[in-house]
Amino acid sequence: MNSPTNVSRTSYSAIASALLLFLLLNTPVNAQLSSTFYDNTCPNALNTIRTSIRQAVSRERRMAASLIRLHFHDCFVQGCDASILLSEAATSTSEQTAVPNAGSVRGYEVIDAAKAEVEKICPEVVSCADILAVAARDASFAVGGPSWTIKLGRKDSTTASRDLANSDLPFFGSNVNELIANFARKGLSARDMVALSGAHTIGQAQCFTFSERINSNGSDIDAGFASTRTRGCRNANLAPLDLVTPNSFDNNYFKNLIQKKGLLESDQTLFSGVPTDSIVSQYSSSPTTFKSDFAAAMIKMGDIIDPVTSQNGVIRRICSDLN
Repeated sequence: MNSPTNVSRTSYSAIASALLLFLLLNTPVNAQLSSTFYDNTCPNALNTIRTSIRQAVSRERRMAASLIRLHFHDCFVQGCDASILLSEAATSTSEQTAVPNAGSVRGYEVIDAAKAEVEKICPEVVSCADILAVAARDASFAVGGPSWTIKLGRKDSTTASRDLANSDLPFFGSNVNELIANFARKGLSARDMVALSGAHTIGQAQCFTFSERINSNGSDIDAGFASTRTRGCRNANLAPLDLVTPNSFDNNYFKNLIQKKGLLESDQTLFSGVPTDSIVSQYSSSPTTFKSDFAAAMIKMGDIIDPVTSQNGVIRRICSDLN
C-alpha cells in the first residue's frame, strides 16, 4: 500500500505527464517548423526547387513577382497551407476564382513543375506549402532581391475558402489604416506591411486596378506620371508597377511614392502624410534596410499557420488536387 507521500508523487507525475501531452498537442505549429526539416528525409529538396524556379524566372522575369504574390495570397487565407493551389476541379470553394485572384494571380504551373521534380526524388515528403514558400524566396533572389532562411515543415490543406480570400486579402484601393488593420489581423506590423508592399518594385498590374487613380486629377499623383499611365490603359492591359526598373528587386518603389508616382491607391497611401511616411523615407534612402526588413517580414508571414491545417494537413502529391 502506497504511503501518502508516494500517492502524492504518483498524482503529481500523472498530472505532469498529462500537462506535457496537452502542451505538445496544442503548441502552435510554427514552433515545430525548422530550416533543417528535410535534411534527412529529402536532402536535395531545396536545390531541386531552386533549379526549377531559376529556370522559370529566366524564361520570364515577371514570374518572380508572381511567385512572391502567390505565396502572399496563400498565407493570408487559412495560413500558409497551399490552399490557393487547389483548383476548382478539386474543390468547389477554390480560392483561385475569388475576386482578388481570378485572372490575376499566376504561377500555379511553376509550382506544379517544381513539385513534380521533388516528387521524383522524394515521393510524398515535401509539402506544396513549403515548395511555395521556398519558391518565393528563390524568385526574390533570382531578380536581385534578398534571400532568407526558411522554416519548413508545413502541411497542405485539404480545403480552400473563396469567402476568406474575398474578405481577408488586401484590396488595391485600400487606405493605409485599412492596410494596417488587415495586416495586424495576421500578426504583422505596420513596418512589415510597408516592407512587404515593397514587393511591388517588380511585377505588373492590370489597368482596371489603377485607372480611377490616374484619372482622378488628385493632388496625390504626379500629373506627368498620370498622363503617361493613361496611354494604353484598357481594362486588363498590364503596366509595370515600377516604370524605372520593373524587373529588378530594388528600392525604386519607395522613391516613386515620394515623387507621387505610386501606381495603385494602396501603394501611394503609404506616403500621404501618415505615420508610415517615415518608413517609406527610410527605405527610399537605404536599400539595405528595405531588403533586410523585407526578408524578415517574409519569414514572419511564412509563420502564419492555421492550427486546423497543422493538425489535419496532408502532403499533396499534386498541388492543384486532393490526394
